[in-house]
Amino acid sequence: MTYQFEFSSLLPYWREFLDGVWLTLQLSAISTVLGFTGGALCAIARADGPPWLKRVVGAYVEVIRNTPLLVQVFLVYFGIAVLGIRVDANLAAVLALVVNVVAYTCEIMRAGIESVHKAQVEAAECLGLNRRQTYWHVILRPAIERVYPALVSQYVLLMLASSITSQISAEELTAVANRIQSDTFRSFETYIVVGLLYLALSFVVRWAFWGFGMLVFTRRRKLGTAL
Repeated sequence: MTYQFEFSSLLPYWREFLDGVWLTLQLSAISTVLGFTGGALCAIARADGPPWLKRVVGAYVEVIRNTPLLVQVFLVYFGIAVLGIRVDANLAAVLALVVNVVAYTCEIMRAGIESVHKAQVEAAECLGLNRRQTYWHVILRPAIERVYPALVSQYVLLMLASSITSQISAEELTAVANRIQSDTFRSFETYIVVGLLYLALSFVVRWAFWGFGMLVFTRRRKLGTAL
């Protein structure tokens, strides 16, 4: 039996594919910003917080990193419903992705923070920098630069993992593909197209992060050299 590819039946759905791509990028962008912020705060808590806070954050990180994302998505989505709060599936998807990526970002950032030599912190204190200034100029910024490639990889994985939110009817790319293949009965062709779209998105997201990194870290090095 010879399979006959027929991609032409998917052409009428090109707008729906683009809508799925756009929502995937939106979910990823919002989750990345919130996840990085929350992860950085958790990393600071684990590295320099009181013992009780370190234990709480550590327990949260271990629970999230050792349970499937799909289960976390279901817990967030149905947990909110149990509390009597009605939320859009897309909002629940963002919350679930943020809960997940904060834990991974925390560990990546903690590694970056711990890589900063204590002598640099002591030098900052000798120069009269307060705790906030020391953390921002001496600890966090160099730490972010050191772990930036790992963060980029994590956020690209986040973008790909957003496909799991199709299970709660978030209308991202995979959910759109599921609906299209049920309409056209061309499952193989549909998921080939979706796979290529995700591949393209991965390159676009990596390129965007690369450009952002070059802009921020190159300028920082130039400023440091000038000083």
